[in-house]
Amino acid sequence: MEDKKKIYDEKEMKTKSGMGMLLGTILLMVICIAAFPLSIGFVAKVSVALTVTICIVAGIGFISTFFLFAGLKVINPNEALVLTLFGKYQGTLKKEGFYWVNPFCTSINPTVKSGVQVATAQGANDINIQGIETGSKKVSLKATTLENKKQKVNDELGNPIEIGAIVIWQVRNSAQAVFNVDNYKNYISTQCDSVIRNVARCYPYDGAETEGSDEKSLRGSSQEVADIMKKELQEKVNIAGIEILEVRITHLSYAPEIASAMLQRQQAVAIIAARQKIVEGAVGMVEMALKQLNENSVVELDEERKAAMVSNLLVVLCGNKDAQPIVNSGTIY
Repeated sequence: MEDKKKIYDEKEMKTKSGMGMLLGTILLMVICIAAFPLSIGFVAKVSVALTVTICIVAGIGFISTFFLFAGLKVINPNEALVLTLFGKYQGTLKKEGFYWVNPFCTSINPTVKSGVQVATAQGANDINIQGIETGSKKVSLKATTLENKKQKVNDELGNPIEIGAIVIWQVRNSAQAVFNVDNYKNYISTQCDSVIRNVARCYPYDGAETEGSDEKSLRGSSQEVADIMKKELQEKVNIAGIEILEVRITHLSYAPEIASAMLQRQQAVAIIAARQKIVEGAVGMVEMALKQLNENSVVELDEERKAAMVSNLLVVLCGNKDAQPIVNSGTIY
C-alpha cells in the first residue's frame, strides 16, 4: 500500500536570545584575538608545545565565531522563516525579534532562487514576482494582491466573454506553503486562473429578461459570483496554507467579435421594455378619460365614436413624435 503524502503543519521553533549570543560571540572573538600575543610571551616561560596548543585552540575559536554569527536571525513583523536541519523540518520563526538558531539550519523558500531571477509566469494569469531579493528566504505573511488579467471564456450560453479579477490572499501556514507545493505563488496563480474559468462557464453574462427571475448572472450578480469564486479557490489552496481574503471581478464584457451584436440586442430589449410601459400607461389614461366623460355627462358617445376616440388617444399617447391635431369646424356626425 502506498504511503500517504505527508501534510506538514507549522510549529514554533525554540530559539535563544540573539542579543545575548551576539555579545557572547563578540567576547569570544576578543578573547581568541588576545590569546595570540599572550601565548607568544609564554614561549620562554612555558613549553613551546603548550604555546602552540593555545594558538590552535584560539584559532579554532576565532573561526567558530563566524559560524556563530551565521545563526543570528532578524524577523520583521509579518514575516516567517522556515528552517530545516539536514533535510528535517525544525520549526518556523514568526514573532518579530532578534534570535539565534543552530548555524547549520537552512531557511527554505521555494519562490526565491539564489542568484537566479524568478521567471514571470506567462498567460492570462500573469503574476509578477520579480524584484525578490536573492538570498532572503523569509516568507511574507502580508496580504498580497494577485491580478488575474482579463481572459476570454464562454459563459453558460456559449457566448464568448472577457473576464478579469483580483485576489487578495496571504500565507497562514508557512510550513504548508513551503513544503506541500512546489511554488506557492505559482500554485495560487494557476488555481485562480482555473477557478475563474470554471465559475464563469456556469453562469450567463445576462440574467433572464423576465421580471422576478432569481437566476444569477455574471453581470447582475457579480458579488455573489465573486463569493463563489472565493469559496472554490479557498478549497483549492488549503493544501498550500494560503487564506483567500477577497475576490473581486474587475473586468467583465462581451468579446469584441460579438460586442456590437449584443449591444444591439440590449438596445432592442430596452426599447421593447420602454414601449411596453408607454402602452400600459396610455391604456390607463384612455380608460380614465372615458370613465370621467361618462360620469360627468360631458358628452354622449356611441360605441363607434368611443372606438375612434380610443384610437386617436392611443396614437397621440403612444407616438414618438408630437401630434398634429386637425380642428373640425363642423359637426362630428
